[in-house]
Amino acid sequence: MPTATWWFIGAAWGELLLAALLLTSGGTRSEEPGADAVPAPQALALLRGGRRAAVTVALVALHQRGAVAAGRKHTIRANGGPGRTRDPVQLGVHGALHRALALRTLALRPEARRAVDALRGELRGAGLLRPLPRLWAARVLLGCVPLTVLAGPFVTGAEGPALAGALATGIPPVLVAVALLRLPETTRAARRLLAVLRERYPLPAHRREVTDGRLVQLYVALYGDPALALFLPRFSREGGLLDRPREDEHNRPPTHGGPPR
Repeated sequence: MPTATWWFIGAAWGELLLAALLLTSGGTRSEEPGADAVPAPQALALLRGGRRAAVTVALVALHQRGAVAAGRKHTIRANGGPGRTRDPVQLGVHGALHRALALRTLALRPEARRAVDALRGELRGAGLLRPLPRLWAARVLLGCVPLTVLAGPFVTGAEGPALAGALATGIPPVLVAVALLRLPETTRAARRLLAVLRERYPLPAHRREVTDGRLVQLYVALYGDPALALFLPRFSREGGLLDRPREDEHNRPPTHGGPPR
């Protein structure tokens, strides 16, 4: 393998190192949050599952006040005003329901998108999501890794065994780049926060154990579908909030403590 090719392999590893530094620096606080420091349920849902999860928790809060209901064919419809709330995500989600919408469509409506994007900006400022410029810079560097690896043998004119050796040597940095591209947008601080809250609030076995609507939102934010199926089985199933509503209809969990809502 030509010596010059090694420079390109080294450059690829250098790009990986810079990208890793951009992705891992910042957001390293690990102290356990106090009760007053716990973010809102929509924020926790955004950290756990992204835009769809945040909109889902907002719909749960709105449904608890009678502001939304399940529509036809796994959709959500407005059911009056948003009620007494100043939460921007809940207001944005309710404002997007000019007609019955499926959850995926609702999450992409401009009113809901703006509200969730504003919340995402707050979480970036709090160190729970990676800063956007740093995130994009890291992704650009990672995207350059395979190009750098391929440029080496092309520029040096490697052929035959030399070409095969150059490509084989370039496989490890390319695989590492793919792995880094799959890293979540959340920081270590966010993942630590979610882990601490799940430990503090384990999902109960029966829904009758929880009577506080705010706690129901928190459980849905932390656990997603299992909490939806436990606390709001009918609304979640008929409204299409579950990831696999059809499967859920055939494997409906047993209900406890009164008829499902």
